[in-house]
Amino acid sequence: MPETDTPADVTLDGVLQALADPVRLEMVRRLAAADHDVPCGSLYNDVAKSTASYHFALLRASGLIEQYLNGNKKMNHLRVDEVEAALPGVLTSILASIVDPVAPDA
Repeated sequence: MPETDTPADVTLDGVLQALADPVRLEMVRRLAAADHDVPCGSLYNDVAKSTASYHFALLRASGLIEQYLNGNKKMNHLRVDEVEAALPGVLTSILASIVDPVAPDA
């Protein structure tokens, strides 16, 4: 896996702006739920590939994810440790508050 940026590169404004969009929030939710690195195609549906690329670029710029090639697949890594180092509790709180859209109501 490639080296990560420093935690100083992660800002509250950047993280909140990135997660304000429902498509990006769902991408991050799916990545967090997988508990491992995931290929791009597994993180989105119902959006064009070019639109997904735009969302991935914003998630990378915010510091939430990093991407790397594994063979011919572009893999995504959620930077939980780096975000938590820069903004303790922010990402974990956001992820804990997301309701799984496929889970039945209790």
